[in-house]
Amino acid sequence: MRNAPDRAVFTVVRHETGWAVEHDGEVLDATPDKEVAKAAANKRARAAQDAGKPCLVRVTGEHGFFNAA
Repeated sequence: MRNAPDRAVFTVVRHETGWAVEHDGEVLDATPDKEVAKAAANKRARAAQDAGKPCLVRVTGEHGFFNAA
C-alpha cells in the first residue's frame, strides 16, 4: 500500500451567521454567502497546489449525490 501524501484540506463550513473556510483548525474568509466561501476555498487550494502541495476542497453538507425523485 502506498503512503498518500499529506494534503491541505480546505473545508467550507457554517460559521456564526454565514460561512467560512476552515484549514488546520483555523477559520478563514468568513462571509455570509456560501458561494463566496467556496470561491475563497478554491483560491486557497489553487495557491497551495501551485506551491506543490496536494490539496482538497470540501463543502459541508454537499456530497455530490442526489436522491431519485
